[in-house]
Parts: sequence; C-alpha cells; structure tokens
Amino acid sequence: MIPFTDEELLPVVEKTLEKVRPMLALDGGGMKLLGVKNGKVFVQLQGACVGCSASNQTLKYGIERQLRMDIHPELEVINLPEGNEHFMEQIANADQKKEKNE
Repeated sequence: MIPFTDEELLPVVEKTLEKVRPMLALDGGGMKLLGVKNGKVFVQLQGACVGCSASNQTLKYGIERQLRMDIHPELEVINLPEGNEHFMEQIANADQKKEKNE
C-alpha cells in the first residue's frame, strides 16, 4: 500500500516526470499528466509516442521505473489515449472493487 495521498503524490510525480520528458522529446514524443488516483499515475502519451510500437516499453521501463525509483515501488503508470480520459475513475477504482469481491 502506498503511504501517500493522491494530493501528496501529485507534485512529486510532476517533478519526476520532468526528468523523463526530455527522453521522450528526443524521439519526437511527449506526455501529459492527467492525474493521480488511488496510487495510479495516469498519463497521455503524445506526439511520436502515439501508436509507436515501443510506447508500452517506454511507459513501463522508462516512466514507471523512474517514478518507482524516485517515489514508491508500488506506483503504476497507465496511458489513457486521447478520448479515453473518462475511464480514469473506473480504472483507478478497479483494484478496490476486486478486493471487495475476494
């Protein structure tokens, strides 16, 4: 369990993402932070990252890895493509619903 509230996580997540953005920009990509909900960091990959076959690896081994090293090892990063932002709440609460059913 992550010992921070979403409000506490937001500024440190933003700071860590600033470290990653130059790496994405080198390949013509970008990223927008959509928010932090229940310990999940929601981003939207942009530019050349959209549709790139390596975007999943960038997400997990670049962005998520950096967040886990800098902040907490249980953080999860989820990319929500443009037009799917409305799923953020549903995805953020999925683990809680699953735990109640077990």
